[in-house]
Amino acid sequence: MWEYTEIVKEHFLNPRNVGEMKDATCVGEVGSIACGDALKLFLKIEDGVIRDASFQTFGCASAIASSSALTELVKGKTVDEALQITNKDIAAALGGLPREKMHCSVMGQEALEAAIKSWRGEKVASHEHSEGEIVCECFGVTDEQILSAVRENDLKTIEDVTYYTKAGGGCAKCHEKIAELIARARGEAQPEPEPKPAKRLTNIQRMRLIEEVLEKEIRPRLQLDGGDIELADIEGLVVTVALRGRCTGCPSSQATVQGTVERILREKVDPEIQVREG
Repeated sequence: MWEYTEIVKEHFLNPRNVGEMKDATCVGEVGSIACGDALKLFLKIEDGVIRDASFQTFGCASAIASSSALTELVKGKTVDEALQITNKDIAAALGGLPREKMHCSVMGQEALEAAIKSWRGEKVASHEHSEGEIVCECFGVTDEQILSAVRENDLKTIEDVTYYTKAGGGCAKCHEKIAELIARARGEAQPEPEPKPAKRLTNIQRMRLIEEVLEKEIRPRLQLDGGDIELADIEGLVVTVALRGRCTGCPSSQATVQGTVERILREKVDPEIQVREG
C-alpha cells in the first residue's frame, strides 16, 4: 500500500475543477484508457493568461490528485509561465508522490504542453501517442517521452523510468532500448559489450579446420595462376606446406607462404599459426 500525503488525499476526495469546459480555448489530451491512465485538460486563455482550467481523468488516486493540483497551479499564470511548470512542481504541490506514481505528475505536464501547443496552432500528436517512436508497446510510451523524463528528473535506472513514464513495466522487451535512451539523455557512452572469449580448439579440431581452409580457400586461389599447395605436416601451431605447380621454385614463394597462406590461416583458424615451406 502506498503512503499518500494528506494533500493528495484531499485532492482525490475533493478534486478541484472537474469536468468538461464547454467554452475552453484549447484542450490537451494525453495517455490512453487502454494503458490505464488518460487525462483531458481544458484551458480558457484570454490575452495570454490562463483564466480557468478543468479536467477529466481516467486513472488512480494519484492521477486525479495530480490533475486537480495542476488546474490550480495554472490559473492566473501567463502561457509562458505555465510552460515552466514541471512534473516536479505538480508533485511538490501535493506534498510529494510515491515514486511508483510519479508518472501521474508527468502526464499532467504533458497535457499542459499539449493544450498550449494546440492554442498556439502547433502540431499536436494523437492523444494516444506523443511525438517520437514507440519504445514501450505495452503502455504506448515514446523515446521522446523517456528522454524528456530522464533529463528533467535526473533518472538513472530502468526502474526510475518505469516509475515516471510506466515504460518497461509490462513485458520488459523494451528494457535494452530504455537503457540506451538513459545513456543518451545523460550524455553517457553506452558500454561496449565485453567480447566473449574465443573458444579454444582441440588439436584434432584445429587440424581439421586447417585442412578445410587449405582445401576450400587457399588451393583455389593458387590454382587460378597454375599453382597448387599440399599440407605436409602440422605440429601444434606450426604448419608445413609444399607448393606445387607454378608455385614450385617461384621467386615469390616465400611471399605466397607468409603473405597468403599464413595470413588466411591466422584469420580463419588461429592468430598464432606459423606456416613454413617444406
